[in-house]
Amino acid sequence: MAYVKPPFLVRNVLNKVAMATGIGGTETLVVKGRTSGEPRKVPVTPIRFDGVQYLVSVRGEAEWVRNVRAAGQIELVKKGSSRTVSATEVPVSEAGPVIAHYREKLGSVVKGYWEQLPDDADHPVFALGGA
Repeated sequence: MAYVKPPFLVRNVLNKVAMATGIGGTETLVVKGRTSGEPRKVPVTPIRFDGVQYLVSVRGEAEWVRNVRAAGQIELVKKGSSRTVSATEVPVSEAGPVIAHYREKLGSVVKGYWEQLPDDADHPVFALGGA
């Protein structure tokens, strides 16, 4: 799978702002590192589709994706409250409608990621349980 590495400004400034403010529906994903066991944090924008909440990796095969696969359970933090949920990867063959809804909902914010990684198979999707 492909991966689009975030630029320095995004990694070191914008991600922190997004996690602190929740701008644009952003929540903080907290997941145990698969190697270190230490908590890892990254901003994500969950969406609801057909009654289920999902996470979509706009950047492709990111470290958080690998950590979520290994852990199977995540914490989502939003404005000081947190919840722990299961995270199950959606098979590529079933992810298309979720991705289409995600792209429609987030529009120009995510358009460039699909220009860089045009194949939906490069964007892992996770269904969240207990959300």
